[in-house]
Amino acid sequence: MSYDFNDAQPQMMPSGELIPDGTFAKIRMSIRPGGVNGSAPMDSGLLKAASESDAKMLDCEFTVVEGPFVRRKFWQNFTVAGGKLDDKGQSKGWNISKASFRAMVDSALGLNPKDTSDAAKAKRVIQGLKQLDGITFAARIMVEPASDPKYRDQNRLANVVLPDEAQYAAVMKGEAVDPDPINAKPRKPSAGAPAQNAPAWATDAAPAPAPQQTGDVPWTQQSPAQQQTTTQQPTPPAASAPGPAWLNT
Repeated sequence: MSYDFNDAQPQMMPSGELIPDGTFAKIRMSIRPGGVNGSAPMDSGLLKAASESDAKMLDCEFTVVEGPFVRRKFWQNFTVAGGKLDDKGQSKGWNISKASFRAMVDSALGLNPKDTSDAAKAKRVIQGLKQLDGITFAARIMVEPASDPKYRDQNRLANVVLPDEAQYAAVMKGEAVDPDPINAKPRKPSAGAPAQNAPAWATDAAPAPAPQQTGDVPWTQQSPAQQQTTTQQPTPPAASAPGPAWLNT
């Protein structure tokens, strides 16, 4: 048996090289199961337990899908339960994460964030966090300086780019957009706690396998901008495509 390397793809850039601060890119989010159950049946084993609190998180991997940094990855946790509480007894981390998830849905589906129609509201309802796995949206990426010299700086999601923002259309088409740097300052580690911004590869022995998708996830095949320029595919019947309405549009 022989191996022909002539048709091999170019080697990937070293993982230690960061995506420049303020880069705009279209990215896909994948969820890495952490073995902790969520509140929805489909979220069994999906969450990850925090090491220093009662918080439960989504361990997310982001992959650039188009442009000069295609296939480059970064990682980020989103608190979905527990942790510090606000004056109403609600998880502060979940409120922050919920805002990010809503923005991801709006960006992925081309929804105006100010659209409060019944149709738009229905598309922002999901049956479990697992249904966010594979969502593709426009984003601005930042460089977060390490708060501990033992660790390297790392890329993070600065913000989701929404359809009413100037860069959105170009990003979703894969076009080059001038970066808008964040220039973030190093985070201060909690007293008595280890630094929380270590890159995923420094704390995880190996990425957990991605969960199996539930229902069809159209944004993994075609972006909203592409859908506007191609023939619309027929919507599958509800019986064959379980999940919220926005998963099947």
